[in-house]
Amino acid sequence: MSRIGNKVIIIPEGVTVTKDGNDLTVKGPKGELVRTFVPNITINIEGNEIKLTRPNDEKENRALHGTMRANLNNMIVGVSQGFEKALELIGVGYRAQLQGNKLVLNVGYSHQVEVEAPEGVTIEVPANTQVVIKGSNKEHVGELAANIRGIRPPEPYKGKGIRYVGEFVRRKEGKTGK
Repeated sequence: MSRIGNKVIIIPEGVTVTKDGNDLTVKGPKGELVRTFVPNITINIEGNEIKLTRPNDEKENRALHGTMRANLNNMIVGVSQGFEKALELIGVGYRAQLQGNKLVLNVGYSHQVEVEAPEGVTIEVPANTQVVIKGSNKEHVGELAANIRGIRPPEPYKGKGIRYVGEFVRRKEGKTGK
């Protein structure tokens, strides 16, 4: 049995969930998200609770049960509270600045790297070595953060690069280290 799939989702105040066939629309103070779900899993909305059930214990249905519940819960959390990822730039001369909705990064290349925020995601630069990505869709926030980190991932010798706040980068000794 899927432990996550069997958990009941409680809808907070200010959030409305509407079902239209296989499409679920979640509206809240931070925005609106729409997603098409697989028809195998039934979604029951009763009052302020949502329960997902699967028809049988086939492998595909077991796999989708917990995944669909987690995706629906992320939609509800996203429109009510929102998601946030913070990045930090470590290195001499590494800095970030915001120009409109574009993030301009100086991270040791011969040119500046520009990253444009997709719709529904905002980028903030509280300091010139910090970048904060906010939005209601967890997938879009995480994908943009991973793309920015991928521009200059942290390297293990000096620790320079773009990393998540709180991320541990395992350091290696150089050639002369014994």
